[in-house]
Amino acid sequence: MTESQSQTRPFAVITGGNQGIGYELAAQFAANGHDILISAHGDGLPEAAERLGQHGTTITTAKADLTTYDGVEALYAAICETDRPVDALVLNAGLGLGGHFVGGTALDDELRLIALNVTSTVHLAKRVAPDMVARRAGRILVVSSVSATTPTPFEAVYGGTKAFGLSFAEALRNELAEHGVSVTALLPAQTETNFFHRGDMDDTAIGAGDKNDPTEVARQGYDALMAGQDKVVGGDWSAKFKGNVTNKILTEEQKADAHHDLARPGSAEAND
Repeated sequence: MTESQSQTRPFAVITGGNQGIGYELAAQFAANGHDILISAHGDGLPEAAERLGQHGTTITTAKADLTTYDGVEALYAAICETDRPVDALVLNAGLGLGGHFVGGTALDDELRLIALNVTSTVHLAKRVAPDMVARRAGRILVVSSVSATTPTPFEAVYGGTKAFGLSFAEALRNELAEHGVSVTALLPAQTETNFFHRGDMDDTAIGAGDKNDPTEVARQGYDALMAGQDKVVGGDWSAKFKGNVTNKILTEEQKADAHHDLARPGSAEAND
């Protein structure tokens, strides 16, 4: 593979691309002929890159802690070092956190979650979007959550960050449309990843319940991005019905009560 061959392919950047939905999104881009740069802070980045390389495109990695300002700047520097215009930016990196807001979750964990789910999303978009606007070309995918459409008791901070992500994506979409840049929000429902384990939610009804296939969720997100859609609920028909219908009909109090029963610590045992 020559450098000139690589330069003719579109280039995508995916944060949190070492596992879960982020990895599956990276696989979608690679399978559809994109060179990609994946970033992550945790383990598994080289292994993910090796698997993605089987699609025959160029895979670049950048290890960066996006919970910090310097980490986001380091990732942006790595993007610039490729000397490639970013055709697609996938703002996927994020954390979940479950538990009682009072007497349960720790403030440091919540602030770290906000830094990754909110601050890094804004920071990296602020760096990359201007070049897209200058070229009048580019696509941005913001990975939010179906939780953005409902209050989320026992995930109060997490749900708030995902509501921000959806609102941010919709606002940017409106602003950037006249400049030839498309913005799409992906709202996954509960998905079979390490999310609930990492978020200390194994003992909840939602954490122990059925989940969607991450490959299918990623495919739906990729297709929506390429079609220029504003948003898509990722998952099966029941997930889509909840995000697109139920959560538009019920009151905020009704939705909060329903999520309370799913996310309350210990609710998995109560449903056995």
